Parts: sequence; C-alpha cells; structure tokens
Amino acid sequence: MTLNGSVALVTGGNRGLGDKIVRALLEAGASKVYAAARDPRAVTAAGAVPIALDITDHASVVAAAEQAQDVTLLVNNAGSSSGAGILDGDLADFRLEYETHVLGTLDVTRAFAPVLARNGGGAVLNVLSVLSWVSLPDAAAYSAAKSAEWSVTNALRGALAGQGTQVTALHVGYMDTDMVAALDVPKSDPADIARIALEGVEKGLLEVVADDLSRQVQSGLSAGAEALYAQLARG
Repeated sequence: MTLNGSVALVTGGNRGLGDKIVRALLEAGASKVYAAARDPRAVTAAGAVPIALDITDHASVVAAAEQAQDVTLLVNNAGSSSGAGILDGDLADFRLEYETHVLGTLDVTRAFAPVLARNGGGAVLNVLSVLSWVSLPDAAAYSAAKSAEWSVTNALRGALAGQGTQVTALHVGYMDTDMVAALDVPKSDPADIARIALEGVEKGLLEVVADDLSRQVQSGLSAGAEALYAQLARG
C-alpha cells in the first residue's frame, strides 16, 4: 500500500490519534483524506475533507460510503471508553463499547469493502490496543470490546484477502490523548504512533506493535495467564 496518492478515510478523525493520522496522511502525500466525525465541524486539520459519520448508526455509515466512493485506505479509529468495570460497571456501557469497537468497526468495513475492491484492493487499518491482549478489571468493558475487535480484524483479514485488501492491526498502549488524560502513566505521543502505524501499512505489516508495553504483553501471551496477570501467580 502506497500512501502517496492514496485516498483515505479516517473515522474519529477530529481528535486524538485520529487527528494525528489525518495530518500524517496529508504529510505523506495522500491526494485526499476524509476526516470523519459525528460533527464534521470539529475537524481542524487543514486540507482534510470533513465528512459526517457516526459508526454506531448504520444509515450514517451507508451515507458516508456512498459519498466517499474513491477511498483506497480505510482507517477504523473511532472509539469510546466508558471506564466500566467488570463487577460494578453498567451493562449499558458494555453494550456501548461493543456497539462502537466491534459492530461499528465491522459495519464501516463492510460498507467500504466494495469501494476498496473497485479501487484496486487498498488497505484497512484497525486501531486496536494493548488491551486487545490483556484485560484490566477496572476497564473491562473497553478491554473486552477491543479483544473482540481483534478477533473481527483477524477474520476480516482472511475474508478480504481475495479482493487484494490488506488489513493491518495497530496495538498500542497509553497515548497522550483526552481518553487517558487523568492517568499518571508514561504515554506515547500520538503523532509518533500515527507515523509508526502508517509506516506499517506501507510495509504491508499485518500487525503493528507500536510501543514497549504492547511488545511486552504480546511476548507474554504464550506464557499463560500467570505471566500476564501477576496477581494470579502462585507464591
């Protein structure tokens, strides 16, 4: 996938990592970048094409796909973070996270798959998380949704291979965005993560593991639950 001359659509392109991806694509020479948001007036990146899109609203998804028929790169970045915990979190928040990260991402990808096929195959970049691989009790709704989104991403990769569409997953930990502003933890610059993710797309990578935390967790997957969850380790 070559970014120079591409036509991209970035969901959640008005803030945080999405905004940085929009700007990085423009800097990389994309011929057009649709920055999608519920309120397109919130898009601030100069040179981007604002487009209305609520990924949890099927009619909005269909309308965006009909409008952006020239897309060659779809970036599924839009998300939510309810902060719902595993024992006391509202089940409505769990449903919201699933509707957004899983069904929303799937609906958008289904809508744009024929567009990508007509335009030569192109690529899809799904913004996942280190929490695709490890779950935090206090953020269980988000963790569970991201884990399911990872599974959907893997299925999409196989399903879209026949039409020549590359599917890349981005795994990343804490970034310096509004979503984790209250957390006192080391955070990556989202502009750096945007660059790393797009470089991975250009290289044809199936997964981009963007930071040390994600690499550490990935390496622990084969070691079993006790390696990932220290509180479960036997003394």
